[in-house]
Amino acid sequence: MPRRVALALCLLLLGGCVTYPDISQSRSPCRNQPGGWCAFVRDAAVEAWPYAVAATNAYTGDDDLFVDDGPLLEQLERLPIAEEDSDKGFGYEIFAQYAPGSDGDPGRKPVARIMAFRGTDFDGFTDIFYGTLRSDQIEIALRYFDAERERWGSDPQWVVTGHSLGGALATEVSIKYPEVRAYMFNTSPFYAGDAMTNDVQRTVFNERGEVLRRFARFDVDPAAEVFTVNCGPQNSSFTKHKVRPLADCVTWIAAYGSDDALSVVQANSVPKPMVECGPADKVHPGRSMRQLEPCVHQARREEEQQRD
Repeated sequence: MPRRVALALCLLLLGGCVTYPDISQSRSPCRNQPGGWCAFVRDAAVEAWPYAVAATNAYTGDDDLFVDDGPLLEQLERLPIAEEDSDKGFGYEIFAQYAPGSDGDPGRKPVARIMAFRGTDFDGFTDIFYGTLRSDQIEIALRYFDAERERWGSDPQWVVTGHSLGGALATEVSIKYPEVRAYMFNTSPFYAGDAMTNDVQRTVFNERGEVLRRFARFDVDPAAEVFTVNCGPQNSSFTKHKVRPLADCVTWIAAYGSDDALSVVQANSVPKPMVECGPADKVHPGRSMRQLEPCVHQARREEEQQRD
């Protein structure tokens, strides 16, 4: 515990750090692909974006949620959270997930139910104490997952997701239940279960340079398929950690291959990732876009480059 507290204090001194695009993003063979994003990243984003939206909207009451979840998600009523559990910082939301392109179908049925765990709210020490320094929230998350699955049943399949501490809780559920798929975003490296259990059922999107990756030097990350993107190279490491900018970026990338993701981009006025070529007010070109000129990801703003 003392080591983790000391590390947390050290991180406060590193919050102003910025990163620049690595060679794979700025000068890769993918420059001629839509938006300059490699096909494997676009494919992963198409799969993951609904969970990025759900993980964002698990922060009930925040002012930077997605106003429109899009055609694939429907927020459901969850069980009430006991006062003693909410006092420990625990929170989550439940969503129904529908098949792509099924919007408007009156007979459509969900293809999955999503349990999205809320991550750390930095309005006090509660989440850090009960979720990182102690494992209380792990026990609580597993208990509520069991209760929700008993309530809704096991058909369709369950998917868990979360950002930061919420990602660690999703990891714990996926470790205990091998049939449960998990998607995490800027996930916390602090967890209790075996790192390799159910590793093929987990996907992680991390923003390069976000603050919790510094902890990964000291704790082994849970095994997963990991995608590291560099959507906001000019942001501080703490800003990089926020879920909404990462969810915006993943959804923007997905919109090159998904009309449903494009509808979310348009309905929520999702901005172009600062690293992608083009002006800041670039309108997403959609699935039919063809990259006629190489798209070179931008490391710095033009005015910064002109000062050099």
